[in-house]
Amino acid sequence: MISVEDRLDIHELIALHGHLADAGDFDRMHQVFSDELVCDLTDFGAGEVRGLAALRDMALALGDQNPVGHHTTNVVMTSVDDDTVRVRSKGIGIRADGTTGSVVYDDVVQRMANGWRIVSRRITARRRPLTP
Repeated sequence: MISVEDRLDIHELIALHGHLADAGDFDRMHQVFSDELVCDLTDFGAGEVRGLAALRDMALALGDQNPVGHHTTNVVMTSVDDDTVRVRSKGIGIRADGTTGSVVYDDVVQRMANGWRIVSRRITARRRPLTP
């Protein structure tokens, strides 16, 4: 069972990612992700990105291709054990030209000495409606 306090902490963790990403504040991404993060971007042709440094480097290489706004919603949590939670959320990305995209974030979040952190994230693009 996930406590109310843990739910609030994890929800805020998921939300913080968008604020840091949009600001390009990569020096604070350790507040969201573990150092050993595995981010599966296969759906975008980028394979797996491993570690915070690789995530930062990829975002910097994308430059103006990065969204100007990351908005996360529909956060649902499932407890795995006392220190591990699966989190599924939806993301809306706003690009500089005003177009948008929708994704699903599938995260594994673990309690660590410094708080909850995302240890793995799979991002899947929503390109078609009603795809079961």
